[in-house]
Amino acid sequence: MNDDRSQSSLLVPPSTQDWMQGVLSAKVVLVMYGDYQCPKSANVYKLIKGIKRELGASFGEDYLCFIFRHFPQAQIHPHARRAAQAAEAAAAQGQFWLMNDTLFAHQQKLENGYLVEYANNLGLDIPQFLKEFSKQVHIDRINEDIEGGIHSGVATAPTLFINNIRYTGRWRITGLMAAIVGTSH
Repeated sequence: MNDDRSQSSLLVPPSTQDWMQGVLSAKVVLVMYGDYQCPKSANVYKLIKGIKRELGASFGEDYLCFIFRHFPQAQIHPHARRAAQAAEAAAAQGQFWLMNDTLFAHQQKLENGYLVEYANNLGLDIPQFLKEFSKQVHIDRINEDIEGGIHSGVATAPTLFINNIRYTGRWRITGLMAAIVGTSH
């Protein structure tokens, strides 16, 4: 059953298991499948951060819930999966979003040594980080994000879903903002 609806709908619903900024009861829930080594993912993430700030100021903090899911494209971005593991290892110490920001800001430097440096800069427990990172403790979570994305028709990063419907517009602030606001009315 591979009809058009399955390709345009998010089939793994947002949950409290996701990395989110905001609340699931928000008027708009925006899900991003992203790759830390992908320049487009970084640009879209920056757009979303700006939109979230603007909409929060205009409509209140509970207007938009932003969810990030991993979709490393290992075949074209060899460091993306390790970067996702670093984000998850940082998350285990309560620093997912700071590591997320750091990885997108430094996506040209995602080799292992840099990942440890970023963890150190965030004040993480380095022995714990290294243990989780080297043993790939969080790989199942990353694979679940990837499989959920594929199930929802995601083939590349970035891919966005606004209230469970795939966003197919242009990657510009005006179009994305209009789609988000339009969804809630």
